[in-house]
Amino acid sequence: MRIACPTEIKDHEYRVGLTPEAAGRLVSAGHQVGIQQGAGLGSGFTDDEYTLAGAQLLPDAAALYGWGELICKVKEPQPGELPLLRPDHLLFSYLHLAADPDLTHTLLATGATCLDLATLQEVDGSLPTLAPMSRIAGRLATIAGAYHLLKPQGGRGILLPGLGGDHRGRVTILGGGNVGREAAEVASGMGAVVRLVEKRDDRRAELERHFAGAVELFDASEQSLARLLPETHLLIGAVLVPGARTPVVVSREQVASMLAGAVIVDVAIDQGGCVETSRPTTHTAPTYVVGGVIHYCVANMPSAASRTATLALLAATLPYLEQLAAAGVAAALTPGTPLGHALNLHDGKIVHPAVAASVAGTE
Repeated sequence: MRIACPTEIKDHEYRVGLTPEAAGRLVSAGHQVGIQQGAGLGSGFTDDEYTLAGAQLLPDAAALYGWGELICKVKEPQPGELPLLRPDHLLFSYLHLAADPDLTHTLLATGATCLDLATLQEVDGSLPTLAPMSRIAGRLATIAGAYHLLKPQGGRGILLPGLGGDHRGRVTILGGGNVGREAAEVASGMGAVVRLVEKRDDRRAELERHFAGAVELFDASEQSLARLLPETHLLIGAVLVPGARTPVVVSREQVASMLAGAVIVDVAIDQGGCVETSRPTTHTAPTYVVGGVIHYCVANMPSAASRTATLALLAATLPYLEQLAAAGVAAALTPGTPLGHALNLHDGKIVHPAVAASVAGTE
């Protein structure tokens, strides 16, 4: 298999789809690996490291896509990349198609077979290739929120750790999965008052045991939100429905009830966002204000910690990439397998049920 890894061109996207070590493993398995020149620089990997691992360098995206069969990326193809995709391409990347019908239909028109790392699911229901990026995003969410709460950034002038007691910042987290748990770990470690809202009884019980009183747990009711939002300094959206568009759980009216200078970090923005006033932003222009509340909705948050994120990404994805490279599209055509769950588009059709339902619901 000819495995091609392009330079990411999404705004401030510094991650890369293959490390030199991963490229070397694939070459040792008998595959050919092509790397676009400079693709790894944003994560601290030089072209020489890739060539020493046995990969060949290709000068630009056109040459790379023209040469490759299996396109190994991090983020969804950008407008300049979409015309380079062909029906014989296998695309292995984060795609988050449920909230983006336009991208879905454009990818369908290319005829490429598209696998989404965000929907790859193991038999136990875990999402092993999404989890590391979710964990990093959760940690970054608290850090970014704490920064934007400071007065020079337009925030309320709150220091999350405060000086103890009533001076501490108040953080509300929506969702107790990987993102929410990591955000709560960082926020509580900083000394903030942390409230975590989770709808599942069993998960709340698990989180209660884990945090041992350091984090307050609430059910996902209107009453809980009505109590918490007006006194929240930092709201972190960490809601996930695998493969589907994220439900909106905070309305525009509820945002209006929040304090002036409060901050919302909507980590769910990749899947549409869980706050009604959320819209995607970039690392170049990360925030905007609605009703006096700062919104931070960067759609590729983990790129800010690009080397950490790339190393974690490849540790999770390489075993599945090796399966795909060895067997080709046949590896993803068996329903219920991890790669079968990752398969979103094939033969000009949407094959992932949650994606199909979400895209249909946005049209």
